[in-house]
Amino acid sequence: MKEARSALQEDEVPIGAALVKNNKLIFSSHNLTNQTSDPTAHAEKLILDKAHKSGLKFLYDYTLYVTIEPCIMCSGMLIWSRLGRLVFGAYDLKAGAVGSVYNVIRDKNLNHSPELKSGILAEECKDLMKRFFQSKRNRK
Repeated sequence: MKEARSALQEDEVPIGAALVKNNKLIFSSHNLTNQTSDPTAHAEKLILDKAHKSGLKFLYDYTLYVTIEPCIMCSGMLIWSRLGRLVFGAYDLKAGAVGSVYNVIRDKNLNHSPELKSGILAEECKDLMKRFFQSKRNRK
């Protein structure tokens, strides 16, 4: 939530993520698509980039916490990174790929599927997104 709130303050879509192992924070980030002019600069991707640059190839023993359900791109990266567990807050009913619109994580054609937990702080996560997009509409 801290990362999502930081994103909101920076006028980024308020999605935050944290990679954890053995209850220890390894990396955290939030969306930076506007600041970087990179449409792929999602919180999950930025964390995976940090993890892989630090020498971690596979993340079997790690948990990724994300405020909003990952998209197709991020879900694919989590599968290829062999993430052990994914925990997210609110579903993304427009672009989610972990059960709402698509279910990439559970696709039987793929060779890995992380453990999954959803609905953690869902209302708070939804509220941040709602506030962000309302502010955008109000500016117009």
